[in-house]
Amino acid sequence: MSNFRSRQNRTKFLATLLILIFCGVASFAGSADETTGRQTDRRAIRAVLDAQQAAWNRGDIAAFLTGYWHSPNLTFSGSNGIFRGWDAVMARYKKNYPDRSAMGTLDFSNLEFRFLGPDAALVLGHWHLKRENGELGGVFSLVFQRFPEGWRITHDHTSASPTERGPK
Repeated sequence: MSNFRSRQNRTKFLATLLILIFCGVASFAGSADETTGRQTDRRAIRAVLDAQQAAWNRGDIAAFLTGYWHSPNLTFSGSNGIFRGWDAVMARYKKNYPDRSAMGTLDFSNLEFRFLGPDAALVLGHWHLKRENGELGGVFSLVFQRFPEGWRITHDHTSASPTERGPK
């Protein structure tokens, strides 16, 4: 009888061990898929920012704004207040950057990605404008949401920072 229990205990032990190994492998595969998915999302969001930077640097505000959610629910917060809706954000950019020299050359740096769910992300970073009449820069926080057409900015909070301004 003790030989039977010993064999039965070994069988239970091995079965439990196999289940734990299987669960561990499945868990590892799931986290690897999530990491891969997040890398894909990071690249897709970075592509939006790269396209915005390129559009800005060629003086095309309309193309720059394709990175934003084209909706009356889009929000932009900055030192001049809160702007609501895509049209208001477009008007703000056109007012503050009326010509190519005011726009300068844009660079984004120090990007940090924080995923808030499968279809939402927060991106923190620095922006810098190099212009003939002086440099300007600061920080931003962007809330991205995934839509059928891709990742879009649904909220932008941009601030100028005295430490980012450079010579005037």
